[in-house]
Amino acid sequence: MKFYITTPIYYVNDRPHIGHVYTTTIADIFARYHRLCGDEVFFLTGTDEHAAKVVDAAAERKLTAQQWADQNAQAFQEAFVKLGIASDDFIRTSQPRHKEKVREYVTELLKTGDVYLGEYEGWYDAGQEEYVTENKAKEYEFKSPVNGKPLVRKKEKNYFFRLSKYAGALLDLLDRQPDFVRPEIRRNEIVNRIREGLNDVPISRTGGGDWGIRVPGDDTHAIYVWIDALFNYLSTVDTGERNRFWPADVHLIAKDILWFHAVIWPAMLLALKRELPRQVYAHSFWISEGQKMSKSLGNFVDLEKIDSYVTNYGLDALRYFLASNGPMGINDSDFAEAKFVEVYNADLANDLGNLVNRTLSMVQRYRQSVPAATQTGLRADAEKAVAVYREKMQRLDLTGAIEAQRVFVTRANKYVDESAPWKLAKDPTHASRLDAVLYDLAESVRLLSCLVAPVMPGVAMRIREQLGIPAKLEALGEELKWGRLAAGTRVGTIAPLFPKKI
Repeated sequence: MKFYITTPIYYVNDRPHIGHVYTTTIADIFARYHRLCGDEVFFLTGTDEHAAKVVDAAAERKLTAQQWADQNAQAFQEAFVKLGIASDDFIRTSQPRHKEKVREYVTELLKTGDVYLGEYEGWYDAGQEEYVTENKAKEYEFKSPVNGKPLVRKKEKNYFFRLSKYAGALLDLLDRQPDFVRPEIRRNEIVNRIREGLNDVPISRTGGGDWGIRVPGDDTHAIYVWIDALFNYLSTVDTGERNRFWPADVHLIAKDILWFHAVIWPAMLLALKRELPRQVYAHSFWISEGQKMSKSLGNFVDLEKIDSYVTNYGLDALRYFLASNGPMGINDSDFAEAKFVEVYNADLANDLGNLVNRTLSMVQRYRQSVPAATQTGLRADAEKAVAVYREKMQRLDLTGAIEAQRVFVTRANKYVDESAPWKLAKDPTHASRLDAVLYDLAESVRLLSCLVAPVMPGVAMRIREQLGIPAKLEALGEELKWGRLAAGTRVGTIAPLFPKKI
């Protein structure tokens, strides 16, 4: 099977921060999971570059727009590599391969009449480079809902997309495929907004020099940055052998850009008579230390802060915190240092790390190698955890999948206390019982190395190396079957996975 997952392409005037890192890390986790399942995976991220503000920011630095975009796109690429994110491609909207495809798609829409030249007057948000509805302008007291700056009353000729034509088709889609937008509360928001009525939307601007993609046949208009950006999901795979990846299985985004992805994007695809993505998943936001992030408050989780967490706790611990405590649901999440330390110590040092360390130490002390299995006390718990984990991962319920793993770790640690191998080791008549307990625990550790691999790939390898089995996992379907650990496997060098932090 194929699995195609995307992140938004990130605005190139920004430097990478926790928002970018979170979405891309979560996409990386699901991509890794599906690769382990044997699926053919395509994982896409990239940068959105044709905003008019890029030209202004570049001029302030005495650079061309392309030079400024190159510099910041490189910062994103380097940050993602450093954070262990293994995307299959990094698309930049200034690349010829993307621009050619966008012109091709808009040409098609012009031919069908789904894009037409008209005149528009309304409230314009210069910071976001988009028009705001009259109701939304009033709601926010004629200020940008994003940056608080005054909206501008603007009248101009634009090319429009006939969004109004597709209201019925979109409502039908959301009715037939309720999982098209998740979580459910986001779907309900979109349905309610569509029912209020859809207006045609302007998709071009005049001016801007040579930065941006020109409307085919009219060099006086450049295609708006947001419509240019949306096409990246298709342009990247709409060529050669990559065609088989379309449609995307998951567009993973933050909730603030849901309207573009759940309404405008599928409507454009309907106009182009292309298959629609399977799902748009909109997660919530991070706050910091209980407050909305703000550079003026000094609580912004930027790359430097992220690097400090990696240095102090390890990359996999950061990935685990993002995955287990992040805002995948409808509520925002707090990136707080005290919470991070609490999760690190409780989930990783005390629970998982302690289980692995005590299990391997006892196998080495009492038997030197993994004994043969005679009976089992953890198999049913393990198989239940595996089943729940796999069902949750398929549903993009990352929190639920990690909880299934944690429940099993807790059960295995309790099993150590219940069976007390240190007592069994003192009585030769309990030798077979000790063998069974040690095998149960060692096999549980092997299974956990598989379950943690998408979230903590480095830790998974270290667990397997300490257990004395190949670091590289085979297909997950086979790896997650109970009983694969061979008797006689010799434990390697044991070392703490997660040194406890004060």
